[in-house]
Amino acid sequence: MSDTHISGVEVIRGVVLPEWIDVNNHMNVAYYVLAFDQAVDALWEEFGITSDYINVSNSSTFAVESHITWQRELKVDAPYVITAQLLAYDDKRIHQFLRMYHAESHFLAATAEWLNLHVDLEIRKVAPWPDTIRAQIMNFAERQDDGGWPAEAGRQMNIPKPIYSSGSND
Repeated sequence: MSDTHISGVEVIRGVVLPEWIDVNNHMNVAYYVLAFDQAVDALWEEFGITSDYINVSNSSTFAVESHITWQRELKVDAPYVITAQLLAYDDKRIHQFLRMYHAESHFLAATAEWLNLHVDLEIRKVAPWPDTIRAQIMNFAERQDDGGWPAEAGRQMNIPKPIYSSGSND
């Protein structure tokens, strides 16, 4: 039985590998990032940002910011599914939100929020999306469910009543 609704457009499925397990007997932080990075690659494939595109256009994307939240642990051999939701894009940037679910129980295991830039690799500067890529991004945005802004997106880390704090974000 499912204890949550799966939100977003499915982009990749996988299984937690034994080498991804840490001393706490669950999936290690680094491998969540790896799985989310593979999901971004799968999303890019949908947009046409393939190795051929990168080689021919001499353009790619660079991640400039990300934020991961861990909701529930995954253990060895757990099947997972990662979904994507576009939050925003413009002529040069894309802001996406990824969710990792247990593929059978459907509980939310982790989320990843990423901001990427489209970059001209020759001059190493931000460059506009080509029309064909931007059209695919727009197509994806139009076909996704508008689930609204995810609660985990744009969050700031803090301790509500710290014993010690090096500064204030007021």
